Amino acid sequence: MTRDARPATEHLAGHLRPRIGLVLGPALFLLCYCLPGLTGLEDAPRAVLAVTLWVATWWICEPIPMAATSLLPIVLLPLSGGASERVASAAYGNPIVFMYLGGFTIAIAIQKWNLHTRIAMAIVAMVGSGGSRLTLGIILATAFLSMWISNAATALMMLPIGLALIEEIRQQRLYDEASLQRFAKGLLLSIAYAASIGGLATLIGSVPNAVFAAVSAQSLGREVSFADWFLFAAPLTALMLVALYLYMTRVAFRVAAQQELGAGFARAQLRRLGPMAAEERTVLAVFGGVAALWIFGGFLPERWQLSDTAVSMLGAIGLFLLPARRGRLLDWADMKALPWGLLLLFGGGLSLAAAFESSGLTAWFGTLLGGLEALPFWLVIVALAAIVLLMTEIMSNTAVSNMLIPVGIGLALGIGAEPQAIMATIALSASCAFMLPISTPPNAAVFSADYLRIEDMVRAGVWMNLAAVVLISAFVLLWQPVAMG
Repeated sequence: MTRDARPATEHLAGHLRPRIGLVLGPALFLLCYCLPGLTGLEDAPRAVLAVTLWVATWWICEPIPMAATSLLPIVLLPLSGGASERVASAAYGNPIVFMYLGGFTIAIAIQKWNLHTRIAMAIVAMVGSGGSRLTLGIILATAFLSMWISNAATALMMLPIGLALIEEIRQQRLYDEASLQRFAKGLLLSIAYAASIGGLATLIGSVPNAVFAAVSAQSLGREVSFADWFLFAAPLTALMLVALYLYMTRVAFRVAAQQELGAGFARAQLRRLGPMAAEERTVLAVFGGVAALWIFGGFLPERWQLSDTAVSMLGAIGLFLLPARRGRLLDWADMKALPWGLLLLFGGGLSLAAAFESSGLTAWFGTLLGGLEALPFWLVIVALAAIVLLMTEIMSNTAVSNMLIPVGIGLALGIGAEPQAIMATIALSASCAFMLPISTPPNAAVFSADYLRIEDMVRAGVWMNLAAVVLISAFVLLWQPVAMG
């Protein structure tokens, strides 16, 4: 089934949703803002809630680009009396935004000098050439790249490599056709899922992770460093990758051992790339240095320690200084590839979060959700993980995290729980949507290759979703208090 063969109902919904949202967003704003009796809120928190309803509706329905919608708080919050212009606009310059800016810049350099292909093929060459080992190599390479590069970009980078492996196996007639189809489906889904799972491990790997850190610092006054998050989320990522590998190769798309692809495939690809150029080595050194400072910088003497944002910007600036064959490693023209809209999405979500705190809306949500205190805390976490994960199947994970993480603080206040536990559950679950092609860019990317049908992704995605709910809940309940204190 091709991407153009989607059902007519999906096509119709795609046209109606923006039109409905264009009217619904302002209508919800006016309804909430002009009828105080609906919520019983004071003027400022009611205004913030009204603005949030408008912005959230437009994020979901996309009558205009999401990045443009993210600028609405700068206008609506001061105009409605929800927050001052200073509060509304300062969030767009949050340090986390600049940390992401630096990370994106380093990723552009990695792609420009083709370092990502060399890393991926080196991992595949090391792991081996058997069917299941090839899948393992692709999973490891995809997850590693996704820790540092956006999930969408990682999937688009790895997709041609996966398709080349499939075609090589077809030409060498290593599998019969049925086995080849199973192998191809498992390999492509592994690319999509590993791109999402790998991003869980680092603050720059997935947008919700950075939203968690920014809101934690802004609303709770609790800084979450790159190393803090890595200590918490890297073991979870590793277990989810193990679950992905075992499920894809032993359960869902098991292929009986036949012949192996020659061990020289990956090495041939590396030979085709040629010796590592000086530019590649320099970019690798910058990338490795930034990653090392992010993870181990806290062990340096205090006077030499840099914040995660400063480390990120140091690496980015260095790429414009260091020489290449012609000019520098990066020129400003290369920055056209930087996802500026995503930085505005960050800013919009953090602007709303700041208004939640300054207006007292967070406390109102706490009161509203206080009835959940009667439930066992573990049940709240499991239910929250499942709900957020299902929401992310049809909504952007950026929109979900921007909307729900500030609300999560109110939920934690209402039930007397640790706010970071609730926030981490939302952040992690928002990145784990595996069932539908529309759920994540990696899912859409591999679905475009024509090897997969929707039922293949749904069937595999259901079990991966269940694994995600169980593992995320367990890690939040058992490991987060240890890793984050």
